[in-house]
Amino acid sequence: MKSTGIVRKVDELGRIVLPIEMRRTLDIAEKDALEIYVDGDNIILRKYQPTCIFCDNAKNVINFKGKNVCPDCIAKLRAKL
Repeated sequence: MKSTGIVRKVDELGRIVLPIEMRRTLDIAEKDALEIYVDGDNIILRKYQPTCIFCDNAKNVINFKGKNVCPDCIAKLRAKL
């Protein structure tokens, strides 16, 4: 993990501000979703990318009834019918 040297305080509502330079570098825009992970004592923020519920593929994902499914898994499901 690479240190940025940036320190931010958590406000009374539990919020922190990601500096604009960091958002630009990581291509994080206003209203983008971030996933929150915990690894021991570490909190990890990652830009959210929807993935297939079956294989975790992130390419060409289609949302069907609130679930993300990739074309490969759709083809495999059709073959089973």
